[in-house]
Amino acid sequence: MSKTIVFFGNERIATGVTTHVPTLRGLIEAGYEVKAVVSNFEQGQSRKSRHLEIEEVCREHNIPLILSEKPMDILERLQDYNAAAGVLIAYGKIVPQKLIDIFPRGIINIHPSLLPLHRGPTPLESVILDGSAKTGVSVMKLVRAMDAGPIYAQSEVELVGNETKQELADTLLSVGLSMLLEVLPGILDGSIIALPQDEESATYDSLISKDHGAIDWNKPAANLEREIRAYAEWPRSRTTLANKDVIVTKAHATASSLPQSQPADIATVDGDIAIATSDGILHIERLQPAGKSEMTAQAFLAGHKHLL
Repeated sequence: MSKTIVFFGNERIATGVTTHVPTLRGLIEAGYEVKAVVSNFEQGQSRKSRHLEIEEVCREHNIPLILSEKPMDILERLQDYNAAAGVLIAYGKIVPQKLIDIFPRGIINIHPSLLPLHRGPTPLESVILDGSAKTGVSVMKLVRAMDAGPIYAQSEVELVGNETKQELADTLLSVGLSMLLEVLPGILDGSIIALPQDEESATYDSLISKDHGAIDWNKPAANLEREIRAYAEWPRSRTTLANKDVIVTKAHATASSLPQSQPADIATVDGDIAIATSDGILHIERLQPAGKSEMTAQAFLAGHKHLL
């Protein structure tokens, strides 16, 4: 059984998160020969313009890193590697069927959701925004249709309701690696067969835009708290306090209300910045004023309480 792999993606499985590239590192440590890494990197977009972590791993292990705008431009180069399979996680591009077909065992995709739920580009953000009690990881066979391939293995992850996006990304990457290392030998020798998804149960997540980060105080406080976690790092939850543009980085919601208040009314409660919403109060714990470092609400109040 050949253990040769071409790796696709950068392992940034949500907007704004960082990664220690555990999947690629795990494959290397498990003895798989990674012939090349094909990644996606475009300057000028906040999610992608940061340092590409996977580049360090390629350099450490002398693995060719291919950054290509169009997958078909590298078809012949990938054919020359004669790899048994591809492994893909957070690639961000549709892979043409002709390219998938060059691998005898196809391309194996790690998707951070319980497929067929949450197909699309934002499964982590979506389960946080939905207040879901669980999510998970699916290892599937890549097909041309987005996240629609048959599934080799799937694992659930319980959510406690206060995990950050980065924490959830780290957890799902770790779970995905364990699953991949367990099923990959069987995929390569043909003993594990993927099962089709239930198309009637499929749901699709939408892209997140910068506009989603503008806090709408007419929403319930619980929803805004989820947005702050889901939009961390990008697009970030933004509002104005004391005539200052600020990014809210941590908050909690309570069901109580401010006396005779309307959404967006502000008060200080036990040293917190408390803001009325359509349902409940959002208590801001940490924030980052424009041009400043992140700070506690108490530190912000020390300089601006007279303006609130």
